[in-house]
Amino acid sequence: MEKTLIIIKPDSVSRKLAGEIISRFEKKNFTITKLKMCLLSKNEAEKFYAAHIDKPFFADLVKFITSDYIISAVLEGEHAITTVRQMIGSTKSYEANSGTIRGDFGLGITNNVIHASDSLESFITESNIIFPD
Repeated sequence: MEKTLIIIKPDSVSRKLAGEIISRFEKKNFTITKLKMCLLSKNEAEKFYAAHIDKPFFADLVKFITSDYIISAVLEGEHAITTVRQMIGSTKSYEANSGTIRGDFGLGITNNVIHASDSLESFITESNIIFPD
């Protein structure tokens, strides 16, 4: 079994989409092994998005993810990383297919409702920031 991390972003939480989003993963038979709602600190967000530190949108990512509550979960299941990435759709929600989470709920690029780890390495790094225990 493989694990991956999702973060239901502030725009989803404020729009009360968390239940719908989590339900999609449960219906796909993923097991939620960790779940929490929290506010990320600026320091945590900067570590989380460190791969983008030299990009012009880095500050906007940090500002957005720290703007309100997030809900994070570790999901476990067959081919979790690939399957979850397919379920969430393209980063640019206006390019995401209908039926994907971003295609159905996303409103842009930064406010694209959800994050999911894109590799095992990312999962390890990101989950250690979100679930340090």
